[in-house]
Amino acid sequence: MNNFLWGASTSGFQVEGGYNLDGKGLSTTDVRQVKEGIADCKVASDHYHHFKEDILLMKELGLKAYRFSFCWARIMPDGHHVNQKGLDFYDQIIHLCLENHIEPIPTLYHFEMPQALVDEFGGWKNRRCIDAFVEYARICFTKWKGIVNYWVTINEQLIAMAASDLNGNHESDKVLQTKNMYQMSYHASLAEKKAMKLLKEIDPKAKIGVVNAVQNVYPYSSSPEDVLAAMDAEELMMYMLLDMSVKGEYSFRVKNILKKMNCSPVKEDGDDEILHAVQPDFIGINYYSSICVKENKTATVNYQLPPFFRSSMFEVCPNEHLKKTKWMANGIDPLGIRSIIYKIYNRYSLPIIITENGMAYSDVLENNQIHDDYRIDYLKSHIKEVLIAKEEGYPIFGYCPWSFIDVVSSHQGFSKRYGLVYVNRTDEDVMDCKRIKKNSFYWYQKVIESNGEKL
Repeated sequence: MNNFLWGASTSGFQVEGGYNLDGKGLSTTDVRQVKEGIADCKVASDHYHHFKEDILLMKELGLKAYRFSFCWARIMPDGHHVNQKGLDFYDQIIHLCLENHIEPIPTLYHFEMPQALVDEFGGWKNRRCIDAFVEYARICFTKWKGIVNYWVTINEQLIAMAASDLNGNHESDKVLQTKNMYQMSYHASLAEKKAMKLLKEIDPKAKIGVVNAVQNVYPYSSSPEDVLAAMDAEELMMYMLLDMSVKGEYSFRVKNILKKMNCSPVKEDGDDEILHAVQPDFIGINYYSSICVKENKTATVNYQLPPFFRSSMFEVCPNEHLKKTKWMANGIDPLGIRSIIYKIYNRYSLPIIITENGMAYSDVLENNQIHDDYRIDYLKSHIKEVLIAKEEGYPIFGYCPWSFIDVVSSHQGFSKRYGLVYVNRTDEDVMDCKRIKKNSFYWYQKVIESNGEKL
């Protein structure tokens, strides 16, 4: 457990606020429509004005790593030209982390991009976005050469390319939306590979990884058809993206599934060379829960499901063996995180860091305290499984729960909270955004102090 990175995570648009300050351009997440009564990200957790206080809280907690993200539009408001004040903001965060012995792990792309690039050429639908992303990466890699040791390319490409309100591509035709999603995903994979290669040229000592939302999939029954359906679901929702990140190509199964769906991405000459040129140094795992699927007996695509759940090969169904809560609708499954570690390492043989893992709950502030024993139980049970895998020899080098402080959830605002630190605001009233340490903060502090021995 020496040098294990006990950390915590956030993302830029979900914590920063300051959406129109100091030269920041509009992000796709700034202009999206949210339901009435749900907080948007214009203020979020007001980290833009509280970042020094927040990093001192991280020091008090004992964090060894802070995984966060840059807002692309803060650094490059129009997607092309640099905003020095945006660079300065992140430079302060990075150096304040280092001064307090916290390893900064920045993510280049976490669910948002300059709206200007969507307006200009359609964002990820257009191959021009590849070059825009690589130039953005070049700016960041050059600025923090020799300073940042760990980089992340794209967070949860699965979600980033599927959620139209996050990537700015709104398509009413569900069939075309699905086809566009796979094309956008292909472009993002090319951009990611080019960025990896670029880092190796600019800062060879730095490491760069990918972070994926992982879907540990169980078959509904032991019938061969249900088992195959579960395999297909994992191929599409987990291995497809990781195969591109690590191996530079889709599996034969995925190629055939996409062909049947008429969703095979359009390629150009030279793409294969780019995709096979480099691979990540590590894989980040975002795990919250597992899912269960069964054979799709109708063999038709249900376009009412979330985009990556759409397939004629499987049908998502409830898992009767898991406890469910309001915000954890798929059920709580600690053993699933260990199963995922086995599967991913056995397929890719790369070091692993848990970059997100957390319990959503509508926390209630009582006498200036948050008694979130439910979150402690969730984190404890999952960390135990992670440590079992590590003790068995799997190269897991860090664990970052989601999230350090309460963040504005992309679709549920502040009624859905994950943080170890409470942010005093509601969806409709920003209030003072005071930071209040939850019971889980003090519990995790002891976990870190004991290097995982006191769970």
